[in-house]
Amino acid sequence: MRGPIALSLLLAVPAASIAGQDPEPPTDAQILGIGTDIPGRMTVPVTIAGAGPYPFTIDTGAERTVISRELAARLGLQSGRGVRMTAMSGTSLVGTVVIPSLAVSTAGKARIEAPLLNGFDLGAPGLLGLDSLQGHAVSIDFDNRRMSVRKSRRGGVDPGEPSDVVVEAKSIHGQLVVTEAYVRGTRVRVVLDTGSVVSMGNLALQAKVARKTKNFQPVTISSVTGDTVTANYTQIDEVEIGRVRFQNLPIAFADVAPFKQLGLDKKPAILLGMDALQQFRRVDIDFAKREVRLALPRSLR
Repeated sequence: MRGPIALSLLLAVPAASIAGQDPEPPTDAQILGIGTDIPGRMTVPVTIAGAGPYPFTIDTGAERTVISRELAARLGLQSGRGVRMTAMSGTSLVGTVVIPSLAVSTAGKARIEAPLLNGFDLGAPGLLGLDSLQGHAVSIDFDNRRMSVRKSRRGGVDPGEPSDVVVEAKSIHGQLVVTEAYVRGTRVRVVLDTGSVVSMGNLALQAKVARKTKNFQPVTISSVTGDTVTANYTQIDEVEIGRVRFQNLPIAFADVAPFKQLGLDKKPAILLGMDALQQFRRVDIDFAKREVRLALPRSLR
């Protein structure tokens, strides 16, 4: 059996925008209310009731598909019921609209009541959640900066390379949770969260690592609702998932609502964000097979 594969992570800080330049004519994205350029953000083309396509972000950490207020208004979508939605900053009551039909690649739904949020906070016209992805697999190709959705090859063999790392997961409320993961010998639950730029750890894990980690720094993290969360930011020297070993994993610790929503607030857990996932050439998340396939960097194959 091959030994662990080490991946070293570096914290990337986005460059500041340039001020003082004459404004350009508004782009379609700006008309839709998208004002946030999120590092590592990739999208898929989504068609709504035959209109579009519109670039939605795939959020494997979200139960519900979400649409921006601006796009919903442009399409004249009918108002739906109010729902309670859980985001990083907590649970709140939000309005919805009725999406008559939604399609992306081979995935589609006849009717969705989608929560409404501001496009500026979403960073996209919408987020494609787990309600639109069941029975399908998501592929994130970091080499070519492309996301895609396809039907799960349940019972078949996924194309891949012998060097790919395959990790099995459990399904909790539709979320895939990897249980074969460890931090300094302590088992942790890991949820792959493609909607989060930064990886988040719960307070149970913070208590474990605080014994050897002292350099916590307070940071403010923005939620898709526009609210903010204060977290303790640091690096964990070693995190193992399957036979992949992350070294110096940047992670923000906070008592955020998704941990409690998934029943993961009492035991050490991580929402693994795009900052960690982008270390691979490709990440395939198959919801039907409950399987995660990681294509290693060529230097580690």
